Amino acid sequence: MIIEFLIRLIADFAVVPIALLAAWALLWKVPKGHRFEAYSRVLMAGLTAYMLAKFVAVIYQPSTMRPFELLGVNPGALYLNNPGFPSDHALFVTVLVCAVWFETRMKKLTIVLICLALLVCIGRVLAQVHTPLDVIGGVSIALVGALWYSNVPRKQEVRTRGKSHPKHA
Repeated sequence: MIIEFLIRLIADFAVVPIALLAAWALLWKVPKGHRFEAYSRVLMAGLTAYMLAKFVAVIYQPSTMRPFELLGVNPGALYLNNPGFPSDHALFVTVLVCAVWFETRMKKLTIVLICLALLVCIGRVLAQVHTPLDVIGGVSIALVGALWYSNVPRKQEVRTRGKSHPKHA
């Protein structure tokens, strides 16, 4: 019973701290003069990933049943009534991790978010609502959506008279 609770906790509710941490970072750590561009990229990356996931789901479904249905057991986490490929949870948390990394470059926070996202992905498989392929599909499609960040200028620190000034590469 404790194991089932822990699986449900990481499969469903670990998404909440990821979303809250990402919202905090994107609202408070993106410089004021760059927020419109940053939020536009985040929106376009998320929408691209979601749209691509829906197209892929229409074209390819490895199975019409989820793992818990195939095994004849109760699901260990919440799920939508669809075949499950790709995982929306994996897609969502990966989009958030990419948004925080590319828009804030906060290395420690990104590592924490990656660890939490991995927990969500593992939890979805352990809860038998997704196969590993479903989760890998969600992560992969989110990374394709993250291509919106490929043109983001990288800041370099240039030292002049003891002061550092940001310079776009």
